[in-house]
This record gives sequence, C-alpha cells and structure tokens, in this order.
Amino acid sequence: MSLEIPWVEKYRPKTFDDIVSQNIAINNLKEFIKNPNMPHMIFAGPAGTGKTSTAMIIAESFLNRENLSVNLLEVNASDTVRIDFVRSVLKNFVNQNLISDSSLKFVILDEADNIPGQVQQALRRIIEKASLNIKFILLCNYINRIIDPIISRCAVFRFVTLPKEKIIERLKHITKKERLQIPADKSEKFFELLFFISGGDLRKAINTLQMSVSLELLDNLELNEILRISGFMDEKTLKDLTMAIKNKDFGKSREIINSMETLDSRNFIRQLMEALPRVNINLNEIPILRSYIGEIDYRISLGANEKIQVSALLAGIIENIE
Repeated sequence: MSLEIPWVEKYRPKTFDDIVSQNIAINNLKEFIKNPNMPHMIFAGPAGTGKTSTAMIIAESFLNRENLSVNLLEVNASDTVRIDFVRSVLKNFVNQNLISDSSLKFVILDEADNIPGQVQQALRRIIEKASLNIKFILLCNYINRIIDPIISRCAVFRFVTLPKEKIIERLKHITKKERLQIPADKSEKFFELLFFISGGDLRKAINTLQMSVSLELLDNLELNEILRISGFMDEKTLKDLTMAIKNKDFGKSREIINSMETLDSRNFIRQLMEALPRVNINLNEIPILRSYIGEIDYRISLGANEKIQVSALLAGIIENIE
C-alpha cells in the first residue's frame, strides 16, 4: 500500500475504456477525434465524472511525451483565468510556434464556468483567431454559465452523474489493488458511506478512501469518525437533531447546531434533506420547502453567516411540521 501518490492520480484513467460509465460521450469522442480538424470542445457535467481525465487522454493521444509539456496548457480557470492571463499567458501560448507542423496544441481550461463574463469575451476572441492547430477543451459543471458565442464554436459533450454501483465497484477495485484490510462485517456499510459522502463524485470518494487509510481509521472502522472528519453529522447528532425537529423544539435544534465543532453547511443541508421524510413534513409543503432550502444554500454561497442561515432553515422546517 502506498500513500505517497494521491490515489486519484494513481488510478486516473489512462484510456477511453478506463472512463467509468460515460458510454455515450466516450463512444462519440472516439469517432470525433479521428479527424484532426475537429472543432473545440466543451465537456459539461457534475464534478468527478471523468471530464479532466478524458481531456488528458485526448491530448496525450495526439502529443508524445517529449512535446506534451510544451504543446499542452492545462489550467484551473476558476483561480487563474482573468483578463491579464488571457492577454498574456494564453495569447502567448496560442501564438507560439509549434514544435512541428503536424503537431496540435491543446488548451484545457478546467472549471471554465467560473471565468467572469467579461473575461469569457476576451477568451472568445482568442478562440476565434486561433489557428486550426490549436484546440480548446473547456470543462464545466454548468454550461449555462458559458457565453453563447463560445458554446457555438465548440462541440458539446455531456457527462452524466455516475451510478452508485459503478462508484462502489471502482472503490472496491482500488481497495483490492492497495490490499486494504476492511472488516468484513462493516465492508458494505463502509462503501455505502463513501458513496454518500462523495455525493456521486468519484474523485471525492477516492480521496475519502485514502484519507480513511492515512488517518488509520480502517483498523476498527469507526464510520461515525469518517462522517465527522468529512464534515457531516455523525449518526447520533443527526438522530438527536431529527428528534428535536420532530418535537418542534427549535431551541434544542439550535443547541445541537451550536455544539458542532465544525459546520459544513452544504453537507448539513444534504443530510437534512435526506432526513425530512422522518419528521412528518406536510407533503403539500415539501415543494415550497425545497425552494426555501435552495434559497438558503444560495445565500450561504454568497457569503452569508452559515449558522444564522441554518437556524433560519430549521425554523422553516419546524414551521411546516404537521
């Protein structure tokens, strides 16, 4: 067993056939890239579904190791791609002479949907003026955040959420390769827990598996400890909170929230959503409540105080208890 290399890199797919459960996109891409005059591409879909791995497989299928580092620019656009970057680094890369006339150059922009609109306009002009030897691959979770002029110049491939059984199958494959000893009586619950924590993100599931090993949590396999470390409520805390909500005890609910050492609001909301069926919510109010939960989540994403918003959410739920 080796913990020196991140397992998401160690077990990153190397060929199209290694990509998990994206048959439609991959089968189309296999045919698509046979033509070196292919247009630019957008890969859209949830996190951890194979978009980055697929983009790298495409680049590596055209570029050998010697010119991969020279003819490939891979950037996390969320942090890096601002107007200065587009006008200097990106423009210079696109305009550099190719190593050979037959070589392609690839620009892979991860999290492209986080590039500000004004910067996307500048990026659009770069894409428009790029030679046929330059291929852009934009990766995004939400394609509606990419401006239409860029979308119209790209072939769009959609990546779907990975099914539970495929994620667990991959985790078991890594477990076998790393020769991990997981208590047989807790094995299935462990993999179910990794899937729940991941929210369908295979990369996150693999990282959680490696974290569990590095923190030596597999010996006794304390599942609640894995939940807490991953930013979720343990089973007892969730049970106590559910009971307080069911009893319409807002004070007790707030007391439980305030007692939590760390509060990851997104994870908290996920757990609370799954617990709603247990607290006798008026069925007619569930659509309204889901809309309210979305509003709370949006406020938090804009920087609102997490505990205040979570308290407001609890009050909203309790108000709709039958």
